[in-house]
Amino acid sequence: MKTLFDVSVSSAAGIEAVTKRELSRLGVENAPAYNGRLNFKADFKKIAECNLYLRTANRVYIVITSFKAENFDELFDGAFEAEWADYIPKDGKIIVSGKCVSSKLMAYSACQSVVKKAICEKLSKKYPTLPETGERYKVEVSVLKDFVTISLDTTGEGLHRRGYREIVGDAPLKETVAAALIDLSVWKPSKPFADIFCGSGTLPIEAALIASNIPAGLNRSFDFLKWKNFDTGFFGNLKDKAKSEIIQNPNVDIYGCDIDEKQLSLAKTHAFKAGVGHLIRFEKADMRDFSPSSGYGVLIDNPPYGERLSDRKEIIKLYRDYGKVYSKIPTWSCYTLTSVEDFPRLFGRKADKIRKLYNGKLECGYYSFLGEKPPRSA
Repeated sequence: MKTLFDVSVSSAAGIEAVTKRELSRLGVENAPAYNGRLNFKADFKKIAECNLYLRTANRVYIVITSFKAENFDELFDGAFEAEWADYIPKDGKIIVSGKCVSSKLMAYSACQSVVKKAICEKLSKKYPTLPETGERYKVEVSVLKDFVTISLDTTGEGLHRRGYREIVGDAPLKETVAAALIDLSVWKPSKPFADIFCGSGTLPIEAALIASNIPAGLNRSFDFLKWKNFDTGFFGNLKDKAKSEIIQNPNVDIYGCDIDEKQLSLAKTHAFKAGVGHLIRFEKADMRDFSPSSGYGVLIDNPPYGERLSDRKEIIKLYRDYGKVYSKIPTWSCYTLTSVEDFPRLFGRKADKIRKLYNGKLECGYYSFLGEKPPRSA
């Protein structure tokens, strides 16, 4: 068994740079990005740390093998060459998923079948039977321009599954994307934070988790913890260390409001389940009534795009009123994620910066409006 692995961390389009900064904070300095993946070498403990701590990544993979294949025979041979018995025990439940882009092997379901057959035939050379009654091993086959990468998913359920949001509200924002929006802003725990379209509370909760230094994956499990061929005994100590570094009662001002009482109820439930309910002020209120009590704060919002409010007239009025609210708080910075292309015009102000991000499969703009800076102290 290797002690150093080829690792690949996936990230949503537009936030790879944020994930790369997170990796740097974990001590991973050389992680070039390619096609939505950040690639580097790491030991198994670092793989565990990535799963536990990364807030903006989707999954953490061990890259098993990569090769060129223009037909199914070459695909089978390449997959067969890997030492699968190093990773998967005889009772491992093997689940193969796949995707093919701009390749001669475009039938991804057939690619999955070929790779599954190759893995099983290789394992059968060591094990007389393969009952597949044990823990799952999720294998991903990615074919891009005839180049095949086969990886083992260490994460299991995506890293956006923090464990606090079992009940999903309307038009949910993924936790990983919410964390990225916060990272891309000027907000720090020392500044007031507000989300005046808070829905089920993901943005305020992620801000409170950051302020408390609570790792994103602290309250969930991962597939790699159940793998027989790997020593995971260190993970308990890793979690204990993470818990000891939590800031129990950070001095923060985090606010969320919405007009939907059902959504607010979900937000409060999620916040307390995440362990940060005492740090967030949730209120049933119209965003038009927002008036902060302190200056130099940060608004981060994910307002309706029109998918939730089908009437364009409502969107126009909502965004214009939103702009009026912001015009009254010049010392605040404002960050807005929306797919409405003419948002700055409706908002009534030219954005200082626009990033292209994805909320699910929907391409959005992330608009930054910087507020006045506080005066320098004498």
